[in-house]
Amino acid sequence: MAIASTSTQSTPNRDASFGNLLKHWRNQRGLSQLDLALAGNVSQRHISFLKSGRANPSRDMVLQLVAVLDVPLRDQNIMLTAAGFAPIYSQTDLSAPEVEPIRKAIEFILRQQEPYPALVMDRYWNLIQSNTAAQQLTNWLVHPEKLQHHFCINGRINLMRLMFHPQGFKPFVGNWEEIASHLMQRVYREAFVDGHSDESMALFQELQAYPDAPRLWQQSLPRTWQLPLLTGGK
Repeated sequence: MAIASTSTQSTPNRDASFGNLLKHWRNQRGLSQLDLALAGNVSQRHISFLKSGRANPSRDMVLQLVAVLDVPLRDQNIMLTAAGFAPIYSQTDLSAPEVEPIRKAIEFILRQQEPYPALVMDRYWNLIQSNTAAQQLTNWLVHPEKLQHHFCINGRINLMRLMFHPQGFKPFVGNWEEIASHLMQRVYREAFVDGHSDESMALFQELQAYPDAPRLWQQSLPRTWQLPLLTGGK
């Protein structure tokens, strides 16, 4: 099954001072203050002052550091805002007229995947679009009424909820524990590490409430893992 993701509006970090955001992304990239200073062509002392708030970055300095740290565009906006500057990257809904060429390209890719299932989701694992094969497979495994009742968030089917819920895909995935472990760790990173998103945290906490999920996400995982293996259910 092919899966693609699209961007939705980001939720700022809970402690969104520029210094803390800078430290967060430096740690994410495994860089010391000295490493960042050398890569960014700035003194280590200045990096330390930016972290502590003793110095305020210029707009050019923010852009220089986020480029070194390879910060995603939406998070670059957050860091610019935290430093007192206007965001420079716009966020546009997929349904907006100005992104019609992108929307048509996505629809073309979905059609080209037939007869194999293909999905487009947002960063919170909510289903945006799917091709006919994916719709047929989903409706074959889960009754459409259950889809709307158990698995929708804000009117969209949530793929994580669909995978973890006992009345969702779980009974039909032969290697569910392996898949669920990887997915739980990914949602954890999204909630607590990468973006500190309230929506990602709420999803992680919900998944933890499902049977078997709490013990799965903390276990060690192999470097390689198998794709979901569909079975006839239990």
